[in-house]
Amino acid sequence: MSMVQLPGLAEMIEVISRERNLPKPAVEAALQEALLKGYERYRRTLLLDSGAQFDEEYFYNFDVELDVEEEGFLVLATKMIVDDVESTDHQIALTEVREVAPEAQLGDTVVLDVTPEQNEFGRMAAIQTKQVLSQKLRDQQRKLIQEEFQDLEKTVLQARVLRFERRSVIMAVTSAFGQPEVEAELPKREQLPNDNYRANATFKVFLKRVADGPHRGPQLVVSRADAGLVVYLFANEVPEIEDEVVRIVAVAREANPPSRQVGPRTKIAVDTLERDVDPVGACIGARGSRIQAVVNELRGEKIDVIRWSPDPATYIANALSPARVDAVRLIDTEERQAHVLVAEDQLSLAIGKEGQNVRLAARLTGWKIDIKDIANYDQEAEDLQLGELRSQQTDIEGEGEGVSIEPTPTDPVEAVEETDVSATSSESLSEPENTDHSEEEELIAETED
Repeated sequence: MSMVQLPGLAEMIEVISRERNLPKPAVEAALQEALLKGYERYRRTLLLDSGAQFDEEYFYNFDVELDVEEEGFLVLATKMIVDDVESTDHQIALTEVREVAPEAQLGDTVVLDVTPEQNEFGRMAAIQTKQVLSQKLRDQQRKLIQEEFQDLEKTVLQARVLRFERRSVIMAVTSAFGQPEVEAELPKREQLPNDNYRANATFKVFLKRVADGPHRGPQLVVSRADAGLVVYLFANEVPEIEDEVVRIVAVAREANPPSRQVGPRTKIAVDTLERDVDPVGACIGARGSRIQAVVNELRGEKIDVIRWSPDPATYIANALSPARVDAVRLIDTEERQAHVLVAEDQLSLAIGKEGQNVRLAARLTGWKIDIKDIANYDQEAEDLQLGELRSQQTDIEGEGEGVSIEPTPTDPVEAVEETDVSATSSESLSEPENTDHSEEEELIAETED
Protein backbone atom coordinates (compact mmCIF):
# COMPACT_ATOMS: atom_id res chain seq x y z
CA MET A 1 0.00 0.00 0.00
CA SER A 2 1.06 3.57 -0.49
CA MET A 3 2.41 5.81 2.24
CA VAL A 4 0.01 8.09 4.12
CA GLN A 5 1.21 11.60 3.37
CA LEU A 6 1.76 14.21 6.08
CA PRO A 7 2.45 17.52 4.29
CA GLY A 8 4.88 19.78 6.18
CA LEU A 9 6.10 16.94 8.45
CA ALA A 10 9.74 18.08 8.54
CA GLU A 11 8.81 21.68 9.34
CA MET A 12 6.37 20.55 12.03
CA ILE A 13 9.03 18.49 13.78
CA GLU A 14 11.41 21.44 13.62
CA VAL A 15 8.86 23.81 15.18
CA ILE A 16 7.89 21.42 17.99
CA SER A 17 11.53 20.71 18.76
CA ARG A 18 12.30 24.42 19.05
CA GLU A 19 9.22 25.47 21.01
CA ARG A 20 9.35 22.60 23.52
CA ASN A 21 13.13 22.41 23.85
CA LEU A 22 13.10 18.76 22.80
CA PRO A 23 15.59 16.97 20.52
CA LYS A 24 14.16 15.97 17.12
CA PRO A 25 14.51 12.19 17.77
CA ALA A 26 12.33 12.60 20.87
CA VAL A 27 9.68 14.46 18.84
CA GLU A 28 9.78 11.77 16.12
CA ALA A 29 9.42 9.00 18.72
CA ALA A 30 6.40 10.76 20.25
CA LEU A 31 4.85 11.19 16.79
CA GLN A 32 5.33 7.49 15.98
CA GLU A 33 3.53 6.48 19.19
CA ALA A 34 0.73 8.93 18.45
CA LEU A 35 0.28 7.68 14.88
CA LEU A 36 0.11 4.10 16.13
CA LYS A 37 -2.68 5.11 18.53
CA GLY A 38 -4.42 6.82 15.62
CA TYR A 39 -4.20 3.59 13.59
CA GLU A 40 -5.69 1.66 16.52
CA ARG A 41 -8.59 4.11 16.59
CA TYR A 42 -9.04 3.63 12.82
CA ARG A 43 -9.19 -0.17 13.22
CA ARG A 44 -11.60 -0.02 16.14
CA THR A 45 -13.89 2.26 14.14
CA LEU A 46 -13.89 -0.21 11.21
CA LEU A 47 -14.92 -3.16 13.36
CA LEU A 48 -17.27 -1.27 15.65
CA ASP A 49 -20.39 -2.73 14.03
CA SER A 50 -19.00 -6.27 14.03
CA GLY A 51 -18.75 -6.33 17.82
CA ALA A 52 -15.05 -7.28 17.76
CA GLN A 53 -13.16 -6.73 20.98
CA PHE A 54 -9.53 -5.57 21.23
CA ASP A 55 -7.61 -5.89 24.46
CA GLU A 56 -4.79 -3.53 25.39
CA GLU A 57 -2.14 -5.91 24.02
CA TYR A 58 -3.88 -6.59 20.71
CA PHE A 59 -1.74 -4.21 18.64
CA TYR A 60 1.58 -5.11 20.28
CA ASN A 61 2.96 -6.43 16.95
CA PHE A 62 2.17 -3.25 15.01
CA ASP A 63 4.60 -0.42 14.45
CA VAL A 64 4.80 2.90 12.59
CA GLU A 65 7.68 3.77 10.30
CA LEU A 66 8.12 7.53 9.87
CA ASP A 67 9.71 8.94 6.72
CA VAL A 68 10.61 12.59 7.32
CA GLU A 69 12.13 13.15 3.87
CA GLU A 70 9.09 11.75 2.01
CA GLU A 71 6.79 13.37 4.60
CA GLY A 72 4.63 10.37 5.39
CA PHE A 73 4.36 7.15 7.37
CA LEU A 74 3.78 3.41 6.98
CA VAL A 75 2.07 0.97 9.34
CA LEU A 76 3.86 -2.38 9.63
CA ALA A 77 2.68 -5.60 11.28
CA THR A 78 4.90 -8.49 12.39
CA LYS A 79 3.04 -11.79 11.79
CA MET A 80 3.88 -15.41 12.57
CA ILE A 81 3.76 -18.08 9.84
CA VAL A 82 1.25 -20.85 10.71
CA ASP A 83 -0.75 -23.56 8.97
CA ASP A 84 -4.17 -22.49 10.20
CA VAL A 85 -4.75 -18.75 10.66
CA GLU A 86 -6.81 -17.82 13.71
CA SER A 87 -6.03 -14.09 13.79
CA THR A 88 -5.23 -12.27 10.56
CA ASP A 89 -3.65 -9.41 12.52
CA HIS A 90 -1.06 -11.68 14.14
CA GLN A 91 -0.71 -14.70 11.81
CA ILE A 92 -0.30 -15.51 8.13
CA ALA A 93 -0.67 -18.83 6.26
CA LEU A 94 2.46 -20.72 5.19
CA THR A 95 1.06 -21.30 1.73
CA GLU A 96 0.52 -17.55 1.23
CA VAL A 97 4.06 -16.68 2.27
CA ARG A 98 5.66 -19.38 0.09
CA GLU A 99 4.17 -17.76 -2.97
CA VAL A 100 6.75 -14.98 -2.58
CA ALA A 101 9.30 -16.67 -0.31
CA PRO A 102 9.64 -20.41 -0.95
CA GLU A 103 12.22 -20.81 1.82
CA ALA A 104 9.75 -19.73 4.56
CA GLN A 105 9.16 -22.15 7.45
CA LEU A 106 6.50 -22.59 10.11
CA GLY A 107 7.18 -20.43 13.18
CA ASP A 108 9.07 -17.74 11.24
CA THR A 109 7.87 -14.16 11.31
CA VAL A 110 7.36 -11.70 8.49
CA VAL A 111 6.87 -7.92 8.47
CA LEU A 112 3.98 -6.77 6.28
CA ASP A 113 2.84 -3.34 5.16
CA VAL A 114 -0.73 -2.80 6.44
CA THR A 115 -0.89 0.96 5.87
CA PRO A 116 -4.47 2.11 5.17
CA GLU A 117 -5.30 4.20 2.14
CA GLN A 118 -4.89 7.96 2.46
CA ASN A 119 -8.63 8.57 2.50
CA GLU A 120 -9.34 5.70 4.91
CA PHE A 121 -7.40 6.92 7.90
CA GLY A 122 -10.29 9.14 8.87
CA ARG A 123 -10.90 12.33 10.79
CA MET A 124 -11.39 10.60 14.16
CA ALA A 125 -8.07 8.78 13.84
CA ALA A 126 -6.37 12.11 13.03
CA ILE A 127 -7.90 13.75 16.12
CA GLN A 128 -6.83 10.79 18.26
CA THR A 129 -3.30 11.13 16.89
CA LYS A 130 -3.19 14.81 17.73
CA GLN A 131 -4.37 14.27 21.32
CA VAL A 132 -1.94 11.43 21.96
CA LEU A 133 0.92 13.42 20.43
CA SER A 134 0.31 16.28 22.82
CA GLN A 135 0.43 13.88 25.79
CA LYS A 136 3.52 12.07 24.52
CA LEU A 137 5.35 15.36 24.06
CA ARG A 138 4.58 16.30 27.66
CA ASP A 139 5.87 12.89 28.77
CA GLN A 140 9.08 13.46 26.82
CA GLN A 141 9.52 16.86 28.44
CA ARG A 142 9.04 15.40 31.93
CA LYS A 143 11.57 12.66 31.21
CA LEU A 144 14.08 15.17 29.89
CA ILE A 145 13.68 17.46 32.90
CA GLN A 146 14.03 14.53 35.30
CA GLU A 147 17.26 13.39 33.66
CA GLU A 148 18.60 16.95 33.55
CA PHE A 149 17.94 17.92 37.17
CA GLN A 150 18.13 14.57 39.01
CA ASP A 151 21.77 15.12 39.95
CA LEU A 152 21.05 18.70 41.05
CA GLU A 153 18.69 17.80 43.89
CA LYS A 154 19.69 19.38 47.21
CA THR A 155 21.69 22.10 45.46
CA VAL A 156 21.07 25.81 44.95
CA LEU A 157 19.97 27.30 41.61
CA GLN A 158 19.36 30.78 40.30
CA ALA A 159 15.65 31.38 39.64
CA ARG A 160 13.53 34.07 37.99
CA VAL A 161 9.88 34.79 38.83
CA LEU A 162 7.53 34.05 35.92
CA ARG A 163 3.98 34.13 37.27
CA PHE A 164 1.72 33.23 40.18
CA GLU A 165 -0.60 30.21 40.43
CA ARG A 166 -2.87 30.14 43.45
CA ARG A 167 -0.45 30.67 46.34
CA SER A 168 2.60 29.27 44.55
CA VAL A 169 5.22 31.18 42.62
CA ILE A 170 6.23 29.70 39.25
CA MET A 171 9.89 30.35 38.57
CA ALA A 172 12.31 29.68 35.70
CA VAL A 173 15.54 27.82 36.49
CA THR A 174 18.38 26.42 34.38
CA SER A 175 20.74 23.52 35.01
CA ALA A 176 23.74 25.15 33.34
CA PHE A 177 24.76 28.13 31.24
CA GLY A 178 23.28 27.96 27.76
CA GLN A 179 20.59 25.43 28.74
CA PRO A 180 16.91 26.34 28.19
CA GLU A 181 14.86 27.49 31.15
CA VAL A 182 12.59 25.05 32.98
CA GLU A 183 9.63 25.92 35.17
CA ALA A 184 9.83 25.22 38.93
CA GLU A 185 7.24 25.65 41.68
CA LEU A 186 7.90 27.58 44.87
CA PRO A 187 5.01 26.59 47.20
CA LYS A 188 3.66 28.99 49.79
CA ARG A 189 5.20 27.07 52.69
CA GLU A 190 8.64 27.35 51.07
CA GLN A 191 8.52 31.13 50.61
CA LEU A 192 10.06 33.75 52.88
CA PRO A 193 7.75 36.38 54.39
CA ASN A 194 10.17 39.22 53.57
CA ASP A 195 10.63 38.29 49.90
CA ASN A 196 9.06 40.45 47.22
CA TYR A 197 8.11 38.02 44.45
CA ARG A 198 7.57 40.47 41.62
CA ALA A 199 7.75 39.46 37.96
CA ASN A 200 11.31 38.84 36.67
CA ALA A 201 12.85 39.22 40.14
CA THR A 202 15.74 36.79 40.67
CA PHE A 203 16.40 34.65 43.73
CA LYS A 204 18.66 31.85 44.85
CA VAL A 205 16.51 28.76 45.53
CA PHE A 206 17.16 25.31 47.00
CA LEU A 207 16.06 22.42 44.73
CA LYS A 208 14.14 20.22 47.15
CA ARG A 209 12.65 17.62 44.84
CA VAL A 210 12.41 16.47 41.23
CA ALA A 211 8.97 14.87 40.83
CA ASP A 212 8.83 11.66 38.79
CA GLY A 213 5.90 9.97 37.10
CA PRO A 214 2.75 11.75 35.85
CA HIS A 215 2.69 15.23 37.30
CA ARG A 216 0.64 18.19 36.18
CA GLY A 217 2.49 21.47 36.21
CA PRO A 218 6.17 22.02 37.06
CA GLN A 219 8.18 18.96 38.08
CA LEU A 220 10.72 20.88 40.12
CA VAL A 221 9.91 21.94 43.68
CA VAL A 222 12.22 24.65 45.04
CA SER A 223 12.49 26.34 48.41
CA ARG A 224 13.63 29.58 49.98
CA ALA A 225 12.91 28.30 53.50
CA ASP A 226 15.07 25.15 53.55
CA ALA A 227 18.11 25.09 55.83
CA GLY A 228 20.15 23.86 52.86
CA LEU A 229 19.98 27.37 51.39
CA VAL A 230 21.67 28.81 54.48
CA VAL A 231 24.41 26.18 54.29
CA TYR A 232 25.03 27.03 50.62
CA LEU A 233 25.16 30.77 51.25
CA PHE A 234 27.69 30.42 54.04
CA ALA A 235 29.81 28.02 51.99
CA ASN A 236 29.71 30.52 49.15
CA GLU A 237 30.74 33.47 51.34
CA VAL A 238 33.23 31.75 53.67
CA PRO A 239 36.32 30.31 51.90
CA GLU A 240 37.26 28.40 55.05
CA ILE A 241 34.08 26.31 54.71
CA GLU A 242 34.80 25.61 51.04
CA ASP A 243 38.36 24.59 52.00
CA GLU A 244 36.98 22.38 54.82
CA VAL A 245 38.90 24.29 57.47
CA VAL A 246 35.61 25.31 59.07
CA ARG A 247 32.68 22.92 59.08
CA ILE A 248 28.97 23.46 59.63
CA VAL A 249 27.85 20.96 62.27
CA ALA A 250 24.14 21.76 62.47
CA VAL A 251 21.53 24.28 61.32
CA ALA A 252 18.13 25.06 62.85
CA ARG A 253 15.92 27.40 60.86
CA GLU A 254 12.48 28.89 61.38
CA ALA A 255 11.84 30.68 58.11
CA ASN A 256 8.06 30.87 58.60
CA PRO A 257 7.34 31.49 62.30
CA PRO A 258 3.85 30.63 63.62
CA SER A 259 3.17 34.30 64.37
CA ARG A 260 3.58 37.42 62.27
CA GLN A 261 5.00 39.15 65.33
CA VAL A 262 8.12 36.94 65.09
CA GLY A 263 10.56 37.27 62.24
CA PRO A 264 12.50 34.48 60.48
CA ARG A 265 15.57 33.28 62.36
CA THR A 266 18.37 30.75 61.94
CA LYS A 267 20.93 29.27 64.31
CA ILE A 268 24.03 27.68 62.82
CA ALA A 269 26.69 25.74 64.75
CA VAL A 270 30.23 25.72 63.36
CA ASP A 271 33.53 24.11 64.36
CA THR A 272 37.13 23.70 63.22
CA LEU A 273 40.08 21.35 63.71
CA GLU A 274 42.58 24.18 63.36
CA ARG A 275 43.76 25.74 66.61
CA ASP A 276 44.55 29.09 65.00
CA VAL A 277 41.18 29.48 63.29
CA ASP A 278 38.15 31.06 64.91
CA PRO A 279 35.17 29.38 63.13
CA VAL A 280 32.64 31.93 64.34
CA GLY A 281 34.81 34.87 63.33
CA ALA A 282 35.46 33.31 59.94
CA CYS A 283 31.71 33.10 59.30
CA ILE A 284 31.11 36.65 60.47
CA GLY A 285 33.93 38.22 58.49
CA ALA A 286 35.60 41.59 58.89
CA ARG A 287 33.04 44.01 60.34
CA GLY A 288 30.35 41.40 59.70
CA SER A 289 30.77 41.57 55.91
CA ARG A 290 30.36 37.84 55.26
CA ILE A 291 27.31 37.25 57.42
CA GLN A 292 25.76 40.48 56.19
CA ALA A 293 25.88 39.15 52.62
CA VAL A 294 23.93 36.08 53.78
CA VAL A 295 21.46 38.22 55.73
CA ASN A 296 20.87 40.41 52.67
CA GLU A 297 20.15 37.39 50.45
CA LEU A 298 17.64 36.15 53.06
CA ARG A 299 16.01 39.59 53.21
CA GLY A 300 17.01 40.53 56.74
CA GLU A 301 16.62 37.15 58.45
CA LYS A 302 18.29 37.07 61.86
CA ILE A 303 21.21 34.64 62.07
CA ASP A 304 23.03 33.40 65.18
CA VAL A 305 26.42 31.80 64.54
CA ILE A 306 27.56 29.77 67.55
CA ARG A 307 30.51 27.53 68.38
CA TRP A 308 29.78 23.83 68.50
CA SER A 309 31.13 21.90 71.48
CA PRO A 310 31.35 18.19 72.27
CA ASP A 311 30.29 19.09 75.82
CA PRO A 312 26.45 19.22 75.81
CA ALA A 313 26.30 21.83 78.56
CA THR A 314 28.64 24.20 76.72
CA TYR A 315 26.86 23.56 73.43
CA ILE A 316 23.45 24.32 74.98
CA ALA A 317 24.75 27.51 76.57
CA ASN A 318 26.20 28.64 73.23
CA ALA A 319 22.99 27.74 71.38
CA LEU A 320 20.96 30.13 73.56
CA SER A 321 22.93 33.11 72.27
CA PRO A 322 22.57 36.07 72.60
CA ALA A 323 21.39 35.35 76.16
CA ARG A 324 24.02 34.97 78.92
CA VAL A 325 23.74 31.60 80.64
CA ASP A 326 24.87 31.15 84.25
CA ALA A 327 24.69 27.34 84.43
CA VAL A 328 23.41 24.29 82.56
CA ARG A 329 22.26 21.20 84.46
CA LEU A 330 21.97 17.97 82.42
CA ILE A 331 18.99 16.44 84.19
CA ASP A 332 18.59 13.28 82.07
CA THR A 333 21.22 12.41 79.48
CA GLU A 334 19.21 9.47 78.12
CA GLU A 335 16.11 11.57 77.54
CA ARG A 336 18.32 14.59 76.73
CA GLN A 337 16.72 16.98 79.17
CA ALA A 338 18.49 20.02 80.58
CA HIS A 339 17.76 22.91 82.93
CA VAL A 340 19.33 26.21 81.93
CA LEU A 341 19.79 28.77 84.71
CA VAL A 342 19.86 32.45 83.78
CA ALA A 343 19.54 35.74 85.59
CA GLU A 344 16.14 37.39 85.73
CA ASP A 345 17.12 40.05 83.19
CA GLN A 346 18.16 37.32 80.73
CA LEU A 347 14.96 35.26 80.96
CA SER A 348 13.06 36.94 78.14
CA LEU A 349 16.19 37.02 75.95
CA ALA A 350 16.89 33.30 76.50
CA ILE A 351 13.29 32.32 75.79
CA GLY A 352 12.95 34.73 72.87
CA LYS A 353 9.85 36.30 71.42
CA GLU A 354 7.07 33.69 71.61
CA GLY A 355 9.71 31.10 72.61
CA GLN A 356 11.59 31.24 69.31
CA ASN A 357 15.11 31.41 70.74
CA VAL A 358 14.80 28.42 73.04
CA ARG A 359 12.83 26.50 70.40
CA LEU A 360 15.63 26.92 67.85
CA ALA A 361 18.29 26.07 70.46
CA ALA A 362 16.44 22.83 71.24
CA ARG A 363 16.30 21.93 67.53
CA LEU A 364 19.96 22.77 67.07
CA THR A 365 21.23 20.73 70.02
CA GLY A 366 18.61 17.97 70.12
CA TRP A 367 18.01 18.57 73.85
CA LYS A 368 14.81 19.52 75.67
CA ILE A 369 15.65 22.81 77.33
CA ASP A 370 13.84 24.31 80.33
CA ILE A 371 14.78 27.92 81.13
CA LYS A 372 14.87 28.67 84.86
CA ASP A 373 15.41 31.83 86.87
CA ILE A 374 18.58 31.19 88.87
CA ALA A 375 17.37 33.33 91.78
CA ASN A 376 14.27 31.15 92.29
CA TYR A 377 15.84 27.80 91.37
CA ASP A 378 15.74 25.27 94.21
CA GLN A 379 18.13 22.52 93.18
CA GLU A 380 17.18 20.19 96.06
CA ALA A 381 13.45 20.50 95.29
CA GLU A 382 14.07 19.93 91.59
CA ASP A 383 16.18 16.84 92.34
CA LEU A 384 13.52 15.53 94.74
CA GLN A 385 10.75 16.07 92.18
CA LEU A 386 12.81 14.38 89.48
CA GLY A 387 13.56 11.44 91.79
CA GLU A 388 9.86 10.95 92.52
CA LEU A 389 9.06 11.07 88.81
CA ARG A 390 11.69 8.44 88.06
CA SER A 391 10.43 6.28 90.91
CA GLN A 392 6.87 6.42 89.56
CA GLN A 393 8.17 5.56 86.12
CA THR A 394 10.06 2.54 87.50
CA ASP A 395 6.96 1.31 89.36
CA ILE A 396 4.81 1.56 86.23
CA GLU A 397 7.45 -0.22 84.13
CA GLY A 398 7.54 -2.97 86.74
CA GLU A 399 3.82 -3.49 86.09
CA GLY A 400 4.49 -3.99 82.40
CA GLU A 401 3.75 -0.51 81.15
CA GLY A 402 6.45 1.84 79.87
CA VAL A 403 6.35 5.60 80.31
CA SER A 404 8.82 7.94 78.72
CA ILE A 405 9.32 11.68 78.93
CA GLU A 406 9.20 12.93 75.37
CA PRO A 407 11.65 15.67 74.45
CA THR A 408 10.39 18.78 72.75
CA PRO A 409 9.58 17.95 69.10
CA THR A 410 12.30 19.29 66.85
CA ASP A 411 12.57 19.72 63.11
CA PRO A 412 15.24 17.80 61.22
CA VAL A 413 18.42 19.83 60.93
CA GLU A 414 21.23 19.73 58.44
CA ALA A 415 24.19 18.14 60.19
CA VAL A 416 27.77 17.14 59.52
CA GLU A 417 29.26 14.09 61.24
CA GLU A 418 30.67 15.05 64.60
CA THR A 419 34.29 14.30 65.51
CA ASP A 420 35.97 14.36 68.88
CA VAL A 421 37.08 17.97 69.03
CA SER A 422 37.78 20.10 72.07
CA ALA A 423 36.13 23.50 72.06
CA THR A 424 38.16 26.25 73.67
CA SER A 425 35.87 29.24 73.15
CA SER A 426 32.30 30.19 72.43
CA GLU A 427 30.99 33.23 70.60
CA SER A 428 27.69 34.25 69.09
CA LEU A 429 26.35 36.88 66.76
CA SER A 430 22.79 38.00 66.15
CA GLU A 431 22.46 40.21 63.12
CA PRO A 432 19.93 43.05 63.36
CA GLU A 433 16.83 42.70 61.25
CA ASN A 434 17.23 44.24 57.80
CA THR A 435 14.29 44.66 55.48
CA ASP A 436 15.76 47.03 52.88
CA HIS A 437 14.86 44.88 49.82
CA SER A 438 12.84 45.54 47.86
CA GLU A 439 -0.46 24.78 22.66
CA GLU A 440 -0.46 23.50 21.00
CA GLU A 441 -0.56 24.19 17.22
CA GLU A 442 -2.27 21.69 15.09
CA LEU A 443 0.27 18.88 14.86
CA ILE A 444 -1.22 16.54 12.28
CA ALA A 445 -2.63 17.61 8.95
CA GLU A 446 -6.01 16.03 8.67
CA THR A 447 -6.01 13.39 6.01
CA GLU A 448 -8.80 13.29 3.51
CA ASP A 449 -11.97 11.56 4.62
